[in-house]
Amino acid sequence: MFFNNNTKVNVKICGIKDSNTAQVAVESGADALGFIFAPESKRCIKPETAREIIDHLSPRVNPVGVFTNTPLEEIEEIAYFCNLQIIQLHGYTGQEKIKLDLPLIRAVRVKNKPGEKEINTLKADAVLLDTYHPHLAGGTGKTFNWDYTREINIKSPLILAGGLTPGNVATAIKKTRPCAVDVSTGVETEGKKDTYKIKEFINKAKGGSL
Repeated sequence: MFFNNNTKVNVKICGIKDSNTAQVAVESGADALGFIFAPESKRCIKPETAREIIDHLSPRVNPVGVFTNTPLEEIEEIAYFCNLQIIQLHGYTGQEKIKLDLPLIRAVRVKNKPGEKEINTLKADAVLLDTYHPHLAGGTGKTFNWDYTREINIKSPLILAGGLTPGNVATAIKKTRPCAVDVSTGVETEGKKDTYKIKEFINKAKGGSL
């Protein structure tokens, strides 16, 4: 599992919508690819398209399904249909339990320093910290104060997201010591995935995992 490898920081490229981008990410060393099934997202993908991409992925790469307040029954159906390996939830109350035997990532949007108790009571195999936005569940392209991660003790593996780019990811890793980093906007140009930025981001992230 990409967030349980203690020997290095792993990389998830999120918002995958086509096979070419997926192939570039995998060939560049991505450990996981995120497929967004939230209808309100500009990066939303149809289950049929996601399944076609996932069917051709290397077995070493984890396909992650990203959902925002989707009914749990629908999540389970999509996960089974697309052969997802990990579920990532944004929103919800914090105590939902997916019936499928799949690892669960819970996203927490950092605003007024959510406390250890709030984060550690989530039913999660990993916690993803992202930047708060009043209208967006993710993909803001904005960072939060990374020093915050040193002020709390998160029991679950930490995945860092929010405003990461090829230019700042190495610094972010050194400051926060996450098990993985997650990027979408930071590897795009004019709203579309940029293959050069994907390669550069992964290279910098792997080099920054000291």
